This record gives sequence, C-alpha cells and structure tokens, in this order.
Amino acid sequence: MAKIRRLVLDTLKPHDPTIVDLATELADLPGVVGVNIVVYEVDRKVENVKATIEGSAVGYAEVIAVIERLGGVVHSIDEVVAGQEFVESSATPQD
Repeated sequence: MAKIRRLVLDTLKPHDPTIVDLATELADLPGVVGVNIVVYEVDRKVENVKATIEGSAVGYAEVIAVIERLGGVVHSIDEVVAGQEFVESSATPQD
C-alpha cells in the first residue's frame, strides 16, 4: 500500500495546548519530517487551524490520535498526497 506523504487537516482545537505543543507532538510521530500549523480563526475557547503534516510515511490514525488526545477534532481532510512522489494539484475550470 502506498504511503501518505502529506496530510492537510482543518482542525478545531482548544487554546491550550498551543499550536507549538501540537506541532511538536505531531512532528515526533514516526515517518513525519515536518509540520506546519496556521491559525485562521480564533474564538473565545477554541482555534481553527490548518495542519499540514509531511513525511515519508505519515500515519493517519496516529495523527488523529494525537489531535484528539490534545482535545482537538478534525473538521475535514483538505488534501492528501500519497505515493513515491509529491504530486501538486492542477488548476481546473472550477478554480
């Protein structure tokens, strides 16, 4: 089975733990080489973040387990790249 190379997740998380804590926990997972987390909306008790996780073999279940353990929930999977090479999305008429 092909390995996941990139996951982009729309995630809701509490203010605590911080995105620094979430990023470092995700970066410590086996097969992960980098994590980028961007806050795009802040509410009184929660933050909406876009989490991009890249690596040679990103474990989806392990990523979800970390997010949930830290009090977050995944709203949607916005991008997945799998296989031997990174394939970037192409522009389409809908864009």
